[in-house]
Amino acid sequence: MRFILIVCWLLPLLWSCSANTDEKYIIGFSQCTGDDEWRKAMLDGMQRELSFYPNSHLIFKDAKASSQTQISQIRELLQSDIDLLIVSPNEAEPVTPVVEEAYKKGIPVVVVDRRTASSYFTAYVGGDNYEVGKTAGQYIAGLLKGKGKIIEITGLPKSSPASDRHRGLKDALVPYPGIRHVATLNGQWEKDIAKAELSKIITAHPDLDLVFAQNEVMALGAHEICEKMLPARKVKIIGVDGLPGKFGDIQMVYDKVITATALYPTGGEEAVRVAMNILKKQPYEKENLLQTAMIDSSNVRMIKMQTDKIMDQQSDIERQQDRIDEQLEIYKTQRNLLYVMTGLFIISIILGSVALYSLVENKKINRELNSKNEEILIQRNRIQDIAEKAQEATESKFRFFTNISHEFRTPLTLIMGPVEELLQRKNEHPLVRKNLSLVQKNAQRLLWLVNQLMDFRKIESGKIRLQVAENDIVGFISGLMVPFEYVAKKRRIDFRLITKISALKVWFDVDMIDKVLFNLLSNAFKFTSDFGRIYIYIEHTGNEVLIRVEDNGSGMSEADVAGAFEMFYQGNDAIKGTGLGLPLSREFVELHQGTIEAGGTKGEGAVFTFRLPLGKAHLRLEDMADASRKPASEVQYFTTNDHNDNQAPPENAESGAPAVVLIEDNEDLLSFLQSLLQPKYHVITAADGKNGLERCLDSVPDLVICDVMLPEMDGLKIASALKSDLRTSHIPVILLTAKNSTEQQIEGMQTGADMYITKPFSPQFLLESVRSLLTNRAILRTSHVGQNMAENSNAMSRLDKKFLNDLRAAILARLADPSLSVEHLGKEMGLSRVQLFRKTKALLDFSVNDLIINMRLEKACSLLAESELSIAEIADQTGFSSQSYFSTVFKTKYAVSPKDWKVSIR
Repeated sequence: MRFILIVCWLLPLLWSCSANTDEKYIIGFSQCTGDDEWRKAMLDGMQRELSFYPNSHLIFKDAKASSQTQISQIRELLQSDIDLLIVSPNEAEPVTPVVEEAYKKGIPVVVVDRRTASSYFTAYVGGDNYEVGKTAGQYIAGLLKGKGKIIEITGLPKSSPASDRHRGLKDALVPYPGIRHVATLNGQWEKDIAKAELSKIITAHPDLDLVFAQNEVMALGAHEICEKMLPARKVKIIGVDGLPGKFGDIQMVYDKVITATALYPTGGEEAVRVAMNILKKQPYEKENLLQTAMIDSSNVRMIKMQTDKIMDQQSDIERQQDRIDEQLEIYKTQRNLLYVMTGLFIISIILGSVALYSLVENKKINRELNSKNEEILIQRNRIQDIAEKAQEATESKFRFFTNISHEFRTPLTLIMGPVEELLQRKNEHPLVRKNLSLVQKNAQRLLWLVNQLMDFRKIESGKIRLQVAENDIVGFISGLMVPFEYVAKKRRIDFRLITKISALKVWFDVDMIDKVLFNLLSNAFKFTSDFGRIYIYIEHTGNEVLIRVEDNGSGMSEADVAGAFEMFYQGNDAIKGTGLGLPLSREFVELHQGTIEAGGTKGEGAVFTFRLPLGKAHLRLEDMADASRKPASEVQYFTTNDHNDNQAPPENAESGAPAVVLIEDNEDLLSFLQSLLQPKYHVITAADGKNGLERCLDSVPDLVICDVMLPEMDGLKIASALKSDLRTSHIPVILLTAKNSTEQQIEGMQTGADMYITKPFSPQFLLESVRSLLTNRAILRTSHVGQNMAENSNAMSRLDKKFLNDLRAAILARLADPSLSVEHLGKEMGLSRVQLFRKTKALLDFSVNDLIINMRLEKACSLLAESELSIAEIADQTGFSSQSYFSTVFKTKYAVSPKDWKVSIR
């Protein structure tokens, strides 16, 4: 086994040693144009040099002599994750900004041939164009012996080679006044354009001696025009580039098509060498100027021989490289095959060793299993003893649970009795009566929950007994519907009993069936939206009666249907219950020898159906109720609510009060909190999470109070959505919840909530918490007035800091534009005009327009202190429409005119 481990360790090590460890680089190359031979020679030189770095890759873009196309292509290269950018600019000024952008992003930039209009680049490689023009000028002066007429054909005037060569030529001819520079034509580096421009003026200069063209194609065009229009004159043609090959200007000099050419190296190989030095963090020069020389009849033969030999050698090298690549592919295939064979061999050794090892280990395992079995038997006996003790402990807990549930009933009775007595008085204030009704309603609900717990314990202990009597099931259900009709009317729910039976005698326990139907109807009203429907069907089928409660509410998933009658089961819906009602209902129905089942579809409604057998043959004698016994149902119908139209509405807050969005699904708690907050705040309410979030986004309030458990969307998601949205990230959020564990509170705070208050809570504590959060927000806004916004606040969220910094940057970028408005800023920030206004007002306590004016005045103060600009120029640079308006605003802000302020600080 030790040998196997050593081999497994060495195999990946050998594989990694054989891998190529060269670093991989991606270089982007933006060429102004790739059509002429000189540019093609530059690209060939780069690719030749890059062949020495096999893991590096060149992405080539041809701008086709368009500056706008080149700008777009450079941006595409920047988005391609390149490691270095090589640029040959079409024109200096237009391309400069995008080159600066790449340089400032940290991407090295090598400028080739033509320069940009700034120094924001890593290195420059190319000929000294001024020296090229000067060398050509000195050669022309010697060729013409100080006298004659010449015409110059330049490239694009805005490109640095054209301007530098022209300037070098002019400076070289200054000492020779006998040489007249009769015209300068814009050939735009193109042969056809140069021919067209020269043909327009050449007839006006029949005594022309020489044409200087700034590249070889324009020189060839000039030769063709001179031969055509001045054949007898034998005008001398001087070009620039010195390209080898069949169509290069060295060949043209050799063939006496042109008189001479100035050597201008392409710099392709040098550019790649400098680029690789930069990428490998090796020393390099920022300015890499290539030497120039004149090629004429005196040296063209020797130079042509050298260049032809070099090209032949390059062709041989490329063929050899192709052969090497083929051999490498064969080597890689053979190496991979060797690795596979080696791997299979090692795997076979391992499998054989594992098989042998398994045989030995199986014998050990069998011996250990025998001993383990004996231990398990001993442990099983111990576990059985522990289980018996645990059962006794559980029974003790259930007894305690039952006893304390009994104890709850006494204080509840003492609460409900005095409250009912106070409600019967006529002189109580309407608001007091409303709060007392709320206390009574929730005390009744608590009593109902206690009764459910008692019934659950009775079922667990087997002490619950039927007390059946013969009753009209149709009349019974009709009476049971009465307490729910007010809720149905208030919520516009279609609530009806549908049956073809006028009356049907059934033997059943009134209290139990009362609780079953009450549970089913309570669930139906809980999960059915306003304007929905709840139908109760009664059908007589054979020897049983079928009762079905059907709604079109939120419905039930397959998992909810399967677990509906499991004890303590709670579905995935945001509205939670105790998980006792439906299991108790099933127990009550089954005590009647009946059945109950659930059904429905998520989002389409739910249906609960239970069946009771007719007659009494299935009942025992002890199940029969005493004839003198009256039904004594303990169910309190807390679903209804005493409706009092005379209750005084809560006082409204004053105009301009802070806006608070209150999201709570419990109608009573929502009403209570609204009446608590409305005297001091403008309250906006919502009964579910989705609607509440929409209210927050629409109104952008000053504070949000939100319950955690909500339908549609829970409070944690709402808090997270508000804090991650630029429009609402500044709004304080208070979460209300019955979950009071430390982990649950931490989860709430992690969503970005500003405060987590557990139920039950003190109303005064809630009011003070709201006041404190709003006060702290006001102090935070005040602390930012006059500061650099988000830079000096640790209390502000990261998203709000970024918003303020982005807003300031957007204003600074267009500070000099008088038309800058809130609409323009809103589009740039991705917000509507109203959202931008509310957001800025909430964070800074002043409007966006005030912010623009303040920043313009700050800039104006800086210019007044540090520059010699006039008041009118400063007004123009800071975006004021006129000097008078600037002076008025300045004096309003600082109580002194700009002129006096400038004098006072100097």
